[in-house]
Amino acid sequence: MKAATNTFTLAARVLHWLMAAMILAMLFIGVGMVASVSERHEWLLAIHKPLGIAILILAVVRLAVRLRHPPPPLPADLPALQKLAALASHWLLYFLMLAMPLIGWAMLSAGGYPVMLGTSLRLPPILPANATAFAVLRHLHGTFALLLFLTFLAHMAAALYHGLIRRDGVLSGMLGRR
Repeated sequence: MKAATNTFTLAARVLHWLMAAMILAMLFIGVGMVASVSERHEWLLAIHKPLGIAILILAVVRLAVRLRHPPPPLPADLPALQKLAALASHWLLYFLMLAMPLIGWAMLSAGGYPVMLGTSLRLPPILPANATAFAVLRHLHGTFALLLFLTFLAHMAAALYHGLIRRDGVLSGMLGRR
């Protein structure tokens, strides 16, 4: 197998690993929120909202970095179907990193809930209060969260496949090694 010799830019690598940790934390916090009616719910919610907005901001930055500095090419001998799957899954991850926080913000706005990023910073609502919109967006937020989790797992599996089985340099490029 022909090894990829290029690495991702430092900005792309830092954003990738920082956001991976944030998204994984967010997924577990989200599960904890919907599974708890205890006092932990408010604490988790207080973390979930600003973390979601941070992910949104970093996703915009990450998309700009990717458009300015395209990722290294995949190995030439990678089957076309796997190349297509890699491309599609990456764009799905970008879509979800942008959509999830916006849907959450819209959901809270439609529910009449404030989006607080601390004790004094409140984001403006992006939708008017509407119970039906809240219910639809809440369902969509949960469905997209599951899709994000499954895509995250597939992405990790593909990284391990490239690093442990193919040993083609794709994983080492994201780790900053040649």
